[in-house]
Amino acid sequence: MAESIVFIIFAAVAIAGALVMLTASNPVYSAIGLLGTMFSIAIMYVLLDAHFVAVVQVLIYAGAVMTLFLFVIMLIGVDTSDVYGRRSPLQRTLTGVVALGFFAALALAGREAWITGSNAFGSGSLNGTIENISDELFGNWTIVFLSTVMLLTIAALGTIALAYFEREEEQA
Repeated sequence: MAESIVFIIFAAVAIAGALVMLTASNPVYSAIGLLGTMFSIAIMYVLLDAHFVAVVQVLIYAGAVMTLFLFVIMLIGVDTSDVYGRRSPLQRTLTGVVALGFFAALALAGREAWITGSNAFGSGSLNGTIENISDELFGNWTIVFLSTVMLLTIAALGTIALAYFEREEEQA
């Protein structure tokens, strides 16, 4: 019963954060709404006994990715006025129809029996634990993991090099 109450509370927080993200006119408020949604999703991972995934959600997405988003928002400048032009009168109506269709599909999918919680995969399972994830990551997926690490390292070095050379050209 307590898990259901916590789920309902944080599901409402996630939906509110998503609505703030979509409707806020200030990009910083949109990022804060996304941050609230990400924290709520981390709580839902805890309810599913996937504590490691919840910690990764907070550290990587709510921490690093949101820092990157806010850095880009501040870099492009939120104090400038954005000129989008006139909006089509059909735009809001079309958005409402698409949103209602999405929520109707979600409601139809919710009528099915879903298996969730700690007993979803059997009592002896280690789903979502560090041991299970590390066994899969460094056992079956070692090559993919290492190639992703190399790709991200090369991308970071390339970004630093491009920023450094552009700064030298500006100073000259």
